[in-house]
Amino acid sequence: MTVEIQPVRGMNDVLPAEIGAWQRLEDTTRELLASYGYEEIRVPVVEHTALFKRAIGEYTDVVEKEMYTFPSQGGESLTLRPEATAGIMRALISNGMLRGQRHKLWCIGPMFRHEKPQKGRYRQFNQVDVEAIGIPGPDVDAELIALTARLWRRLGIERVRLEINSLGTPESRRAYREKLVGYFRAHEGALDADSRRRLEGNPLRILDSKNPEMRAIVAGAPLLTDHLDPESREHFDALCAALQSIGIPFRINPRLVRGLDYYSRTVFEWITDALGAQDAVCSGGRYDGLIAQLGGEPTPGIGFAMGVERVVDLLVQAGHAPTARAADVYV
Repeated sequence: MTVEIQPVRGMNDVLPAEIGAWQRLEDTTRELLASYGYEEIRVPVVEHTALFKRAIGEYTDVVEKEMYTFPSQGGESLTLRPEATAGIMRALISNGMLRGQRHKLWCIGPMFRHEKPQKGRYRQFNQVDVEAIGIPGPDVDAELIALTARLWRRLGIERVRLEINSLGTPESRRAYREKLVGYFRAHEGALDADSRRRLEGNPLRILDSKNPEMRAIVAGAPLLTDHLDPESREHFDALCAALQSIGIPFRINPRLVRGLDYYSRTVFEWITDALGAQDAVCSGGRYDGLIAQLGGEPTPGIGFAMGVERVVDLLVQAGHAPTARAADVYV
């Protein structure tokens, strides 16, 4: 008897009965981004492993635990992309597209992370990724957030709310890091294994811990927002003022640090209470040092990634997913 071949765990089919919601999200997103002047870019699914290690950070969960990495026939270490920003920045550098130029870019496609599959979290998942390159001021931060707010309205999605924070510059974070290390060392006996390891490499990642037993310790840690450099404080205040002026509600979350090392200054997340434990549906921030870190010219940038599967779930829950079309004529 032939054994039936099942799909790989965490990698799902999208069936014809479901595709209408996906197409509505994709079409609405494509139209909205075009109206804001963003151009589509497509980058490879496979990149050199070193790209993600250098961009995302060695002490992140993504690099330490979740990447699909394999050797090529030539002995190179290759990785299925776990996110799109690093690949887009690599493309700008490889194709000589910087040199003081500004770019507004977006892409859509599959990403891969070896996580525990559950509702809203898959090992192959799709993202819309949007990037604004070469623009240093807070105006473009506000533009990206306003763009996402407009997308929710066009899709009829209401159960989302915005949280923002500032991570400051690498220099201000170094001073904050010393205070954070001192605090966590005083509580080292209560740290879990992941947090003790991160204490040596990147203690800010401890603030991103998902372990419920760590909540009380994390809650007592010094706040990064109390140690911002003056320029980052000015940038963040201007962003808050811009969001207030255009009527976008937000909450400042001083514990929002994001899971990737390349972020600086503005970080933000749109979260929901409609999807259980997986509450983030769109996350992003500024990464002014990333392009230089990858070998390009120092160039500011900001972007976000939106989880397609999670937004589709919200679209269905809101009752705005297209239904299967009935026949117009039957003979």
